[in-house]
Amino acid sequence: MKYKIHKAVVIGSGTMGAAIAAHLANIGVPVTLLDIPAKDSPDKNKIVKEGWERCIKAKPANLMADELKTLVKLGNLEDDFNAVAEADWVLEAIVENLKIKQDLMARIDEVRKPNAIVSTNTSGIPVHAIAEGRSKEFKKHFLGTHFFNPPRYLKLLEIIPTNDTAKEVVEFMSHFGEYRLGKGVVICKDTPNFIGNRVAFGTGAFAMDFILNNDYTVDEVDALTGPLMGRPKTATFRLIDLVGVDVWHHVGANLQPLIPHDKLGQKYLSSEKPKKLMDTLLERKWLGNKTKVGFYKEVRNAEGKKEFYSLDLKTFEHVAPTKPRFDSVKAAKDVEDLAGRLKVMLEADDKAAKLVKALTYQSFQYSSSIIPEVADSPKPIDDAVRWGFSHEAGPFETWDMLGVKNVVKKMKAEGCTPAKWVDEMLKAGVESFYQYKGANKVGVYDVTKKKYVKLKQDDNFVFLKNLRGTKKEVSKNAGASLFDIGDGVGLVEFHTKMNALDDDISAIVNEAMDRLETDFDGLVVGNEGEHFSAGANLFMVVVASQQGMWDTLDGAIRNLQNMNMRMRYSPKPIVVTPAGYTLGGGCEITMHASRVVAAAESYIGLVELGAGVIPAGAGTKEMMRRIINPAMKTEHAEALPFLQKAFLQIGQAKVATSAEEAHGMNILNPQDRVIANRDHLLTEAKREVLHLINSGYRAPAPEPIYAAGRDYFGALRVGTFMFKEGNYISEYDNHIANKLAYIMCGGDLTRGTWVSEQYILDLEREAFLSLCGEEKTQARMWSILQTGKPLRN
Repeated sequence: MKYKIHKAVVIGSGTMGAAIAAHLANIGVPVTLLDIPAKDSPDKNKIVKEGWERCIKAKPANLMADELKTLVKLGNLEDDFNAVAEADWVLEAIVENLKIKQDLMARIDEVRKPNAIVSTNTSGIPVHAIAEGRSKEFKKHFLGTHFFNPPRYLKLLEIIPTNDTAKEVVEFMSHFGEYRLGKGVVICKDTPNFIGNRVAFGTGAFAMDFILNNDYTVDEVDALTGPLMGRPKTATFRLIDLVGVDVWHHVGANLQPLIPHDKLGQKYLSSEKPKKLMDTLLERKWLGNKTKVGFYKEVRNAEGKKEFYSLDLKTFEHVAPTKPRFDSVKAAKDVEDLAGRLKVMLEADDKAAKLVKALTYQSFQYSSSIIPEVADSPKPIDDAVRWGFSHEAGPFETWDMLGVKNVVKKMKAEGCTPAKWVDEMLKAGVESFYQYKGANKVGVYDVTKKKYVKLKQDDNFVFLKNLRGTKKEVSKNAGASLFDIGDGVGLVEFHTKMNALDDDISAIVNEAMDRLETDFDGLVVGNEGEHFSAGANLFMVVVASQQGMWDTLDGAIRNLQNMNMRMRYSPKPIVVTPAGYTLGGGCEITMHASRVVAAAESYIGLVELGAGVIPAGAGTKEMMRRIINPAMKTEHAEALPFLQKAFLQIGQAKVATSAEEAHGMNILNPQDRVIANRDHLLTEAKREVLHLINSGYRAPAPEPIYAAGRDYFGALRVGTFMFKEGNYISEYDNHIANKLAYIMCGGDLTRGTWVSEQYILDLEREAFLSLCGEEKTQARMWSILQTGKPLRN
């Protein structure tokens, strides 16, 4: 391929530009971040430095690991413009002003090297207009690349070619976006606000008008428009506060004059009540999270605890939060699948149901009305809504779930008539927007062609949904499944709640390892869920503890230890694929793999101390092996710094906030891989298994563990005592920490000694069982189960 991106330049160090630069650093691309020179300071880089400083201090973090910031150079557009001449990709993220953007493109056109790609991150200006007057070669290599904020976390990348953009440039940037940046790429037409924001504001404007005209409160709306409807917890008003009231208003105000033809959009974008509401918030500088007041305001109650008061939309005063109760929600909230919840809500008739009905039907109406203007089929719209706004399903996917024909009748009855092409499609005998083979989509209705077109699928990709219920699912119980994913590779998938570890999972993993001797050449352990595993089944542990079922608990811990050790010394390769929460026992499984292929957004750590216990599934042993062992293989080495590192990492229940950070914590090994696109994880894991097989994989030799002895145990105890005396930890934290120190120093050993792995495993198990018998540990476990928060008792 003649295109490459080894060096990049981002111009504009505002919120988006700096965060895009950070994400390029996340994937290992050296990047220069440029901005205008400061006129009021002797430091011409003052503006870019301030922008970058805001970026690296932002929460959630834009960088996946602090050390990645060395990949980012800062400069200004006067002294450092030569960086543009050396870049393979130049991305513009400056002020939304057409003339200023065009002037910048003229400068870039003069110096860009052949084959360098130039793009704009504009969210509202027509992409083709920005390239007007530029050379033929420039236009050929120019396109829109619209990221969603924050770019590290939101999956959507809209790529907007112009009529002049070379096809191979679009193909290269799509591939780079998907495989390197980890994005879900949607190719968009060069229409106002492209797809994601067009749908968001066409439906959002209606929502705001309906909410204000029907006297819904902020608390009611956010209780209804979050997970109940398959949307994030930020729902409606929390989302606006997160994005910024000013940004939300700016995007909507920019869109309105660009779509005079869009009657549905115009009706609500020009509505008086929402306009008055937004104007008032802007006048008061209530801009949301960035000013700590918007639709919500952070306050401290009488006990000094943080609360969020919500805005009374009539009086413009912030009031104490309420917990709205509705019969329809009570009936729907425990229904697991989205279609089931929506069906309950759409059949009901209380105030909550009326809002859900109005928003659902209008989103179907509006989304259908902008086809074929913004896209020729429903798929780009569904992808943009799922990836850009973290919805469980896009509007057409949801419509299919509910039954297109039946819903159209109800929409018309509610005054939400869909676009004419929907009726035409139904009259032609096509009754769903997607063509299905079982539960899997194989085609999508193309409105311009008036028929289904085949969806592209790479046959080499591993999709478990395609294998469930087929002969490829070779074993299954309530907690896990074993699949044959081809080429001699098996795959174990967990499917308990939060993929919590239990006897069923252990049984399938052990069966899979048995089958490695007869049926498979290698194994993947992973899933397509949001999280790899949140650790042990805490409910089972606390109930067994309170009922004195010590033999049962002892057996469960032995099973986990034995399973992990069997994985570590498997003669055939086992690749584990952490993603999302990979905590406690999930982290222990990960650390005992032959190799790890981790999703970039993996949150990995040994968090057992928060539950009042220590890592006992071979996790304590493994951290000793990874951190202390290498140092102590050097003659006359001093154990204490390495012992302290391992002890504090477990003792403070540290969690890596990315796979990149997990490398620095010794949870991942140097040879373990990090994959930016979560959707590719299982495919890359299978590829890694085959690579290990073809490379002549052999299991590691058993390795003794260095235990430092009782003098070091004393040193650690002094340290934890000082923490307790300084009120950094509680008396009970100190008690647990001393149990951990005892294990890590080898128990009653009088001096530093190399001991067997089993010796440490026995100490782990003994400490775990001992702590489970204590009331304060049981209280910590119940706190996590009931509130989701650790109790510091």
